[in-house]
Amino acid sequence: MTDKTLEALVAGKHRSEQNIARNEARHPVETLNFFGLKPDMTVLEILPALGWYTEILAPYLAESGRLYVAHFSPDGLMPYMPKALKIFEDRMVSQPEIFGKVTVRHINPPKEVSVTPPGTADLALTFRNVHNWIMADQEHEYFTAFFKALKPGGVLGIVEHRARPGADMSSMRTSGYVTEAYVKEIAQRAGFEFEASSEINANSLDSTDHPHGIWSLFPSLHSGDEERYRAIGESDRMTLKFRKPLDSETKPVTTGAQTS
Repeated sequence: MTDKTLEALVAGKHRSEQNIARNEARHPVETLNFFGLKPDMTVLEILPALGWYTEILAPYLAESGRLYVAHFSPDGLMPYMPKALKIFEDRMVSQPEIFGKVTVRHINPPKEVSVTPPGTADLALTFRNVHNWIMADQEHEYFTAFFKALKPGGVLGIVEHRARPGADMSSMRTSGYVTEAYVKEIAQRAGFEFEASSEINANSLDSTDHPHGIWSLFPSLHSGDEERYRAIGESDRMTLKFRKPLDSETKPVTTGAQTS
């Protein structure tokens, strides 16, 4: 497949008008190209929600690659977790022509963390999830799971709501915004090497100081004043690329976490 195939998929008839409309803010073609997606890869998508990216990745990889999806566990502690999993699974069943070759695993640290056969994934991807793991005090367990899933030389691609430099842990646990420095720290503690960043998903209109954090912005709009927050658009986001060292004997860093 070529980039033209990827471009066709992001605007494909299998996607809803609402999902296609968000291409403008999420830049899926540019983002996936930055992470190095190829059609013959084994890819792991972590916590895909209702499948916004899955509906692009699944048909792209169906012919020559493989897609694992690490979704919530039926035993997830929060009530929304098994519900979201059920909605995703129902969608897979209803659209076998799109999702028929996807392998679903569950991730629920510390009980369920084996999301692919160890050392087999070429690329692991997660979109706007790191803040949730920080809120649950599980960020290190998640990144350790990704490290184990990836083969030596494999890539971890992260898109996350970006806090201003110097934001403290208290802010990150409540606002949904995370500093680039802390994401890099988490990844490096798990054993990853930072490789590159991109401003593909940046939004200079987002000041990040909203009454309800990221949930003030579209699509949540929890702070009211819909006209104002729609004008800002979606959140300012970092796009970071990490790599698992080729030396499979490389050990994760174990120094204590910092707070910014």
